[in-house]
Amino acid sequence: MNTTTRDITILKVWFDSQRIFIETSLGEIKSDLLEKYPRLFNASEEDKNAFEISPFGIHWEAIDEDLSLEGFYYDDQYDKVVI
Repeated sequence: MNTTTRDITILKVWFDSQRIFIETSLGEIKSDLLEKYPRLFNASEEDKNAFEISPFGIHWEAIDEDLSLEGFYYDDQYDKVVI
């Protein structure tokens, strides 16, 4: 059986100074660089932590930012490409 991102949900979201992290319903930890998302990178801690998780990803109303769950998987594959 192949698992798609439609079968996966985000359980937890957290940050360090450089990255956003998620934990998925499969127990995976995924992350991405905050600098790729200037509104999120420059947001206050309060605004960063004021998110809503949906079946599609994460939404920040105050800073009008959305990150898709798929993006965490796509970027992971892209980062592994050897040129």
